[in-house]
Amino acid sequence: MTWKKVISRPSVLVSALLKGVTWRTVGAIVLGAMLCSFGIYNIHRRVDITEGGILGLMLLVEHWFGISPALITPVLDGLCYVLAFRVLGGQFIKMSVLSTLCVSAFFRLWELFPPLLPDLSAYPLLAAVAGGLFVGLGVGLIVRQRGSCGGDDALALTIAHVTHWRLSRAYLFTDLTVLALSLSYIPIRRIVYSLATVLISSLLIDRVESFRLPFSKNSIAQTKTGGRR
Repeated sequence: MTWKKVISRPSVLVSALLKGVTWRTVGAIVLGAMLCSFGIYNIHRRVDITEGGILGLMLLVEHWFGISPALITPVLDGLCYVLAFRVLGGQFIKMSVLSTLCVSAFFRLWELFPPLLPDLSAYPLLAAVAGGLFVGLGVGLIVRQRGSCGGDDALALTIAHVTHWRLSRAYLFTDLTVLALSLSYIPIRRIVYSLATVLISSLLIDRVESFRLPFSKNSIAQTKTGGRR
């Protein structure tokens, strides 16, 4: 093996990793990670609104089996990513790793400061709506780039791909299933507010992911095709 081949290997690896990644994609993922983590840190955590999906399942397992979230979360996320890799491919995993790192970095940043929003504990419905908007818009921007923030998004995207459901329906399926199981240990009043934020975030993720500008290249191409018919 020559030195040229040895030296060229890192550059080939970097090129493969950056394939399909643009500054626009990175910018959208960073913005989405910032919005999503901001809403969870400043609203959901403080008001104690539970989630559906993998996060809610993690809390459920912790309550009934006493398994630490530090142990069960990587396992659940890993299973979802393995499933997503088989269905959605390596590009999805690459974008997901980038977005997950961005979310983690922003969580670390927010933790350096006191909460930046007023405490909405006395207004749980308002907190549910505001939290749903932050999470829905943030995760929607990330999913639009074919990435995910964690196992929740990977599982929902896989279900939507396999069943041909709308993305919002796939999110609601996983979230409502976990919220229904969570009734075994969470009062129904708290579940109602969690249901509100889940509905809002699921619908908003779907809207953001499928949004197209009226004069985008795709819409112009569709208009020309329609005109020929």
